[in-house]
Amino acid sequence: MTALLALHVVVLLALPTFVVGAINRTKALWSGRRGQPLAQLAFDVVRLLRKRAVYSRGTTPVFRLTPWLGLATALAAGLLVPVLGSTAPISFPFDFVAFAYVWGLGRVALILGALDTGSAFEGMGASREATFAALLEPAFFLVAGAMCLLTNKRSFSAVLELRPTGAIDGAAWVASVVALFIVVQVESARMPVDDPTTHLELTMVHEVMVLDHSGPDLAALQAGAAIKLTVGLSLVAALVNPVVGHATPLATAAVNVMLTLALAIAVGTVESLVARLAMRAVPRYVVAGVVAGGIALLATTFGAGGTG
Repeated sequence: MTALLALHVVVLLALPTFVVGAINRTKALWSGRRGQPLAQLAFDVVRLLRKRAVYSRGTTPVFRLTPWLGLATALAAGLLVPVLGSTAPISFPFDFVAFAYVWGLGRVALILGALDTGSAFEGMGASREATFAALLEPAFFLVAGAMCLLTNKRSFSAVLELRPTGAIDGAAWVASVVALFIVVQVESARMPVDDPTTHLELTMVHEVMVLDHSGPDLAALQAGAAIKLTVGLSLVAALVNPVVGHATPLATAAVNVMLTLALAIAVGTVESLVARLAMRAVPRYVVAGVVAGGIALLATTFGAGGTG
């Protein structure tokens, strides 16, 4: 158990670099370029840590605390999710509720940091972030409720063992995967919801909130964002992992890591082939995730009624 805990921590700290690298390399290959090294994120973080942060005179300690609180919440969320597919270091009944609000705390910190600058531009991004988050949260809890009902279990590690055994279970499982994938896209500011490489003022969401950060603070923000993306993809990977509950913990971990990287390639492919949605269309896409979560819950309810 100690070995699995150590492996979980190592993967949580090391895998985000290669997840981001896989996404960037995929996007480069789709555009006919070789692309950056897979470990480019690590090089960028080290480079930023060597620099000195610059702060505006109008900011308060809230602005300085934001990046590190975001990094801390990303790491804490990673300890609640079975990144290796089977078990998580911290597991208790309804731990997915704590997970959702740990992610929420990181988001609130980022929003407060943006507002603390007094910039109307960053305030616009914070407003968009808060709006999308408010629309998105029901999707996650609908999926969590559906999986709890289907498995009759109450913790992340247990409910993610859900595998379809019939038409009803299959519909709920597919809808859950779709809803969680949309949740990851929105929470991680990926296409088609947000473009992490854009500099177009009218369409920026996440990036506009971190424009004033520099040096080690920006390194913490980049590392936290990469960890959050990896945790989200690992969550989806654990749900589709075919060997969860049927193989040794090491075999399950290996498959889950490979599935996480495969999902990263899928994210890169989506970002290469799908245009960013117009701002007015983003809420509709987010609502599609809520609808998918609702379908999962309704299918579960229908199945329970049918068996009763």
